[in-house]
Amino acid sequence: MDSSSVDLPGSEIESITLEDGELKVRFSRAYIIKTISGSKERTRWWQAGSLIFTAAELDGELPSAPCICDGGDVGENVYTYRDMIPLPLQSQGHAHCKLRFKDSEQILQAQAEGVRLEMEGRPYYIEHIKPE
Repeated sequence: MDSSSVDLPGSEIESITLEDGELKVRFSRAYIIKTISGSKERTRWWQAGSLIFTAAELDGELPSAPCICDGGDVGENVYTYRDMIPLPLQSQGHAHCKLRFKDSEQILQAQAEGVRLEMEGRPYYIEHIKPE
């Protein structure tokens, strides 16, 4: 596999917590798109994991969970990733997020001094995505 990324829209969030400056978004099912170089086809997988922001400051209230992510931005330093998170992701420096949730007006918005994505276990295959 040449590249993998978490596809935020539709990913299932189990919990959102803020403890001692650590903001953790725990995915029970983060949907992953894997691409093989030279191929137009992609594959879809799911895997549990956590998006963790260090030295985080929340803008507003913590959204209630469980919930379904409806997309949004995750940023680190000069990069902003819209509706996706690259795998792997680990960065020190300015980090931020602004995530939306399905059927909700709540938004998770925060600034932090670092961000990382920790995946757990192994990914589980769902399907091939054929080119349109």
